Order: sequence, then structure tokens, then C-alpha cells
Amino acid sequence: MKIKDITSYLESIAPLSYQESYDNSGLIVGNSNDVVNKILISLDCTEDVVQEAIDKGCDLIISHHPIVFKGLKRFNNANYVERTVIKAIKNNIALYAIHTNLDNVLGGVSSKIAKKLALSNQAILSPKSGLMKKLVVYVPRANVEEVRKALFEAGAGAIGDYDECSYNTAGYGTFRPLDGASPAIGEVGKQERVEETKIEVVFPAYLERNIIVSMLSTHPYEEVAYNLVTLDNSLKNVGSGVIGNLSQPMEGVDFLAYLKDKLQLNVIRHTALLDKPIQRVAVCGGAGGFLLNDAKRSGADIFITGDYKYHEFFDAENQIVIADIGHFESEQFTQELLLDIIKKKFANFAVLITETDTNPIKYYC
Repeated sequence: MKIKDITSYLESIAPLSYQESYDNSGLIVGNSNDVVNKILISLDCTEDVVQEAIDKGCDLIISHHPIVFKGLKRFNNANYVERTVIKAIKNNIALYAIHTNLDNVLGGVSSKIAKKLALSNQAILSPKSGLMKKLVVYVPRANVEEVRKALFEAGAGAIGDYDECSYNTAGYGTFRPLDGASPAIGEVGKQERVEETKIEVVFPAYLERNIIVSMLSTHPYEEVAYNLVTLDNSLKNVGSGVIGNLSQPMEGVDFLAYLKDKLQLNVIRHTALLDKPIQRVAVCGGAGGFLLNDAKRSGADIFITGDYKYHEFFDAENQIVIADIGHFESEQFTQELLLDIIKKKFANFAVLITETDTNPIKYYC
């Protein structure tokens, strides 16, 4: 199997276009056409993880966090990032990261936390907008079914739990082929009037190239009249954080004990418990403090995330409980998630979860 067989599948679930602007998800080291025989999954990519890959005969490391966030100007072993990259290159080990794009899908990192906590009715806490486009194309009546079918097969027309969605308007188009044209309909120098259908379909922006290629390959015209519009509509399954419900309300202290047990935590930093039970729970893997207001608006009783600073805890304002469980701890089950995703598609392929502890934070209890 080639690296691109694995990465293309992962990106069909968590498209690279869903990552945040500061991120660096994707293939960081390696050639997508290289053959891969064994994969090592890790939350972080470190020198020790690369060594583990060498020892176990793995030629691809899939990590959640990218080893390279910013551009590197030198490779001279000056820091752990450079040393890790150099070691991977020397040993022909490819490095791939699936970071905020996996954070930003329902069924991703935050959903894994929610599943561990047995939350029902999961939904994205802060849906993203601007990720959908609309195609409008004018097609001769005789070719409408063929073009529409090609658009659907390329991924257009999917809205929530529905697919093959389109809006079609009958009309007519006019055009006059000029010298040098090879019209499918009409004659050079003569204005033509053709019965046409205007087809409108929406699609995820990352599918644009496939959609356009499919449309052009089936449309009969030499010059196709179409336009693209970016939509402000939010995608309900794409965005940050997850909100869900416990099957039964729990007292605050009981829920903290439940949280500690289910997520295998050493410690929980939290604001004062409120004088009401906890049932509606908001979660965000990693550093999710930016979602606090979304958690409040969603009616959450508690917001679980990592990397909270001292003064940020005051923002709870006795409206919600903030629980900081740690960055690594909130994302540690991402390794299981990636294993399950890959094994579902490539059942007989060798995929291992790292045995290296990459958490840089230690606790003295």
C-alpha cells in the first residue's frame, strides 16, 4: 500500500481544509507515493517515537500534533524538532499529522471524549461556516440528467442526512459562436437559442476541483457557463468542541469522580461547583478556552478542556463549571480513535499505537 492510500482515506474523514490557519496538518516528511508496510500512531512525534518506529519496523508515523508548526530555516540538531525530522529522514520514515482537521469534525477528537463519558445526542459546539459552496451551471435540456448525475457522483448535493439535492430551473440561453469556435450546438456567426436547465447544487469547498472536473467532462458545451458562490451556511458536523447529555443528572462531586475514572486522570483543576446537578456537558480536546461562551450559550453545566490559565477560570462567573483535565489527557484517546478509523478501512494492515509516553507534564502525587 502507498502512503497516499492511507492519507487520502484519513482526509476523506477530516479534510485538510478543515484545519485552522495556524496548523500544519498533512504529510510533513516523506513521499506520498512511497510504499508503507507498518504504521505507528502517536499523539506527538518525538525522537523517542521515531526510534520506536525504527525498532518496530514502521515506515509511517501518524501523529495528532504536527512536529513542525512553523517553517524551519536550518536542520542542524539545534532542538528536538530538527532532531526528530532529521532522524525520520535518515531512516526513511514518513511523518503525517492529523491535528485540528480531526478536532473539527463530529466523530473526531472531542467526540471520542464524549463517547468515553457516554454522552448522548452529541452535536458540534461551535459549527464552522464558509466551508460550503454553491455551483450554478446552465445545461442543454437533453444533457441535464447526465451532468446532474456526474455532479452527485463527485460529491455535490449532500445536505445533512440527504444527498442528490439540487434545484432546477427551466429557461433558455442564447449565444453566437465566433470564428475559431467549435460549437456542439449551432453554427459560427449565427445566434442560437437553446432550451436549458439551470442546475444549482451545494458541496463542501474541498471538493471543488472534483466537482468542476466532473461537470466539464460531461457538459457538451465548448465554453460552459457556470459560477461558484461561497456560502455562509454553517456545517452542523464540522466545527469545534462537542456538546452532549448524560443519561441521568449527577451531583458535581460525583461527576468529577466519574470524569476522573472514565478519562484516567491524575488530577482535575476546576472552578467552584454550582448548586445544581450536572447533565449537559461540553467538551473540547486540547486547548479549548475559546469555546467557553459557546458552552454557556449551549446550556452546558460543565465545560471540559485543557490548558486553562489562572485568570481564565474567573470567566466561569458562576454560570458554568470549568474543568481543566490537561492537554495530553484530553487528547490521549485520539490514538485509539485513529487506530479504529484506519482498521475500519484497512482491517488487515499492521497498525500499532505507540508505547512511548509523550506527555511532557509529570505529576507528583
